[in-house]
Amino acid sequence: MIRTHSDDDRPLPADVIAELREAKQTLEHHGLADRLTELVGTPITASMKMLPSVAEDTIHAAIDKSLAAALDVALRTLGHDTKDGKPKLLTHKLLAGISGAAGGAFGMATVAIELPVSTVLILRSIADIARSQGEDLTDVRTRLACLEVFAIDGGESDVDDKTEVGYFAVRAAMSKQVADASKYVLKFGVADTAAPPLVKLMGMIAKRFGVVVSEKIAAQAIPVIGAVGGALINSYFIDHYQDLARAHFTIRRLEREYGEAEIRAAYARL
Repeated sequence: MIRTHSDDDRPLPADVIAELREAKQTLEHHGLADRLTELVGTPITASMKMLPSVAEDTIHAAIDKSLAAALDVALRTLGHDTKDGKPKLLTHKLLAGISGAAGGAFGMATVAIELPVSTVLILRSIADIARSQGEDLTDVRTRLACLEVFAIDGGESDVDDKTEVGYFAVRAAMSKQVADASKYVLKFGVADTAAPPLVKLMGMIAKRFGVVVSEKIAAQAIPVIGAVGGALINSYFIDHYQDLARAHFTIRRLEREYGEAEIRAAYARL
C-alpha cells in the first residue's frame, strides 16, 4: 500500500530522511570528471582537448553501439533475472576493470569494442541494484528505468540546472519518452528496437551519457595511463553508475512506500 501525506500527517521517519539525504548527496555530487581528475592528476577537460579530431566521430559511434546493445539486453534478458539477495557490485566492477584494461592499453582503437562491453556490464549491475530495491524486472517500465540511470548524470543542461530538483527535472524530461517506449514494447514486443519511440528515448539518453563517456575516454587516452590505469578508470566508471543507480532506485522505493509528492517535497527541503 502506498502511504501518502494525506493518509498520515506525521513526518517521515528519521531513517527515511537519512536515506533520502544520502541519495540526494550522491545525485548532486561533482560527477565522474572530478574523480578522474584526482586519479590522473590533470583536468579531464584539458585531456579532452588533446583527443585527435577523428575521436569525436569514433566516440559517438561507440556510444550509439553501446546503447543499442544495452537496449537489446534491457528488453530481452533483464526480466529473466529475478534472483533474491544483495547486488553483486564487486563482481560487475571487476569485470568492468578487465574490460577497461584493454581500453587503457590500446586506446581509441578499442573503444568500439570495449565501451559496449562495459556499458552492458554496467546495465546488468544497475538492474541488480534495482532488483535489490524491490523493483520488478519483468516489468518493461522497470527495465527502461534501468537505462534511465545512464542519463541522470550528464553535466549541465536545460533540464539539470544544479538546483535541488535537478534529478527530478531529468526524470520529468524523460517521462514521456519512457512512457511512450513502454507502451510501444507492451503493444508490439521487442522485435523492432529501431522503432521511433525507442529511438527517441535512446537519443535523449545518448546525449547525456555521451558527456560522461567522453570524460572516461579522455582519461584513458592519456599516454601514461596504460592497462592498469585503464582498468582503474573503468572501475570508477561503473562505480559512478552503481552509486547513481542506488540513489535512483532508493528514491523510487521510497516513492512507492510514501508517495511521490511526499518524497519529492522532502527531497527539496533537504
